[in-house]
Amino acid sequence: MSDSTAVKTASKLGLDKANTQKWIFLFIAIVPPFGGYLLFTLFPNILSVYYAMLNWDGFTDAKFVGLSNFITAFQDKYVWRALTHNLIFMITVPFFVIIISLLLAYLITNKTYKENKFLKVLFFFPNVLSTVVVALLWAFIYDGSYGLLNGLLKFIGIDIGNFYWLGNESTALASIIPAWVWGGVGLYAIIFANAMLAIPKSLYEAAILEGAGHMTRLFKITMPLVTPIIRVSALFLVVGTMKGFEIILIMTNGGPFGSTDVIGLYMFNLAFGVEYRNYGYASAVGMILFVILVTAKLLIDKFVPNKGYEY
Repeated sequence: MSDSTAVKTASKLGLDKANTQKWIFLFIAIVPPFGGYLLFTLFPNILSVYYAMLNWDGFTDAKFVGLSNFITAFQDKYVWRALTHNLIFMITVPFFVIIISLLLAYLITNKTYKENKFLKVLFFFPNVLSTVVVALLWAFIYDGSYGLLNGLLKFIGIDIGNFYWLGNESTALASIIPAWVWGGVGLYAIIFANAMLAIPKSLYEAAILEGAGHMTRLFKITMPLVTPIIRVSALFLVVGTMKGFEIILIMTNGGPFGSTDVIGLYMFNLAFGVEYRNYGYASAVGMILFVILVTAKLLIDKFVPNKGYEY
């Protein structure tokens, strides 16, 4: 065998070995995560479509009822009440989170405060806490006997006695909004701040030379360049407020008298509640929630611009 043939053979063997290693790596990197996705996400979601057509409590024999669960859901006044509360949260929570986060991010990126690094940590602190801790903390703030809010109001001369903010139908729903906003502002403030730091300083310097003030720079430079980040953040917040219910479960459990009930909590109680257990009906409500989430995503794609800017 000549030297050139030996080199070609060795080169071919090396290439075959590299290809084998590449396919082994791709198999290890892709198959287990994709298999986990199929097993724990896609399959349960497909199965829930089948469950939605059953009258089943999870223990006894299931009875196929077709679209009866969906018809019942559309006629269920508690479903519409819960969706109304979701709509309120969907409008208020993302709005306040994004506005407050943008303001904080702009301040810590465009103002030379010595405490900027500490402020970033302080803003992010609520996101380190679990939902349970955040909910219990705000439940303590709203407590009528020894809550911080009543104490502050009394300190400034407004004595409302032992008023339980979470125990009153007229205030319970509104009281959850600050807790939800407080728990989400820190993360998005850091996200927006990092997006703003990526904007070239030369753009701001040129605007300053042209006489642009802070508000002009904010709305003419900063906001357009971070709009794609705002769009994605709005999508996450809308989806989170539509499907989330943990903070409400801990603070009020949907009460008093259903005044804070949301569709996710209602679905949870339908499936796992002590008094009423119907997996089929809960799955039908979940399918309605899925359609609402897809519709919300399409509306955000339509009305929130997805323009990128090169600089």
